[in-house]
Amino acid sequence: MILYSFRRCPWAMRARLALHYSECPVEIREVSLKAKPAELLALSPKGTVPVLSADEQVLDESLDIMRWALARHDPQDWLLRADPEAAQATDALIARNDRDFKVQVNLYKYAERYPEHSREYYRAQAEVWLAELDGRLAQRAYLFADHPSLADAALLPLMRQFAGVEPDWFASAPYPHLRGWLQGWLESALFKAIMAR
Repeated sequence: MILYSFRRCPWAMRARLALHYSECPVEIREVSLKAKPAELLALSPKGTVPVLSADEQVLDESLDIMRWALARHDPQDWLLRADPEAAQATDALIARNDRDFKVQVNLYKYAERYPEHSREYYRAQAEVWLAELDGRLAQRAYLFADHPSLADAALLPLMRQFAGVEPDWFASAPYPHLRGWLQGWLESALFKAIMAR
């Protein structure tokens, strides 16, 4: 089982989170995005990471990899099988993260490439999402349950990226529950394991 990955890529990060949590025996192959290996391109011509080659199948979407890993072993019920309604809501939240928040993170992080507006403007656009997540996390420790779920692991990498753009601003922003959630993940043994060089 081989995962082609790039350490700082948020999509690869979340695939590694699920694989490590699920205790899947996987070999991580770090790739250079400027010089993609031929074997990666043979498996997935689109040439993006992550790509998982396992059991004679190839998965090249991070959520597919996460779900595949969790179907094999999910000791804390990340898939929320005990709460089908929450499991369904998870899909919608992840879709909004991947569709809308991803765009906002890019505009905010690379504001100099989008001079139509200021970085502060792009940050303010994203704050609607931050406020919504903070409100959720005011109710419980994680987004849908009192334990981590697929949604938490899927949203974590982009939130980490967002928080890293202006760390001082994020540290004092009015989102204490979101900040605590993020810090808890960043300090977890699971996250440290998947980010080890």
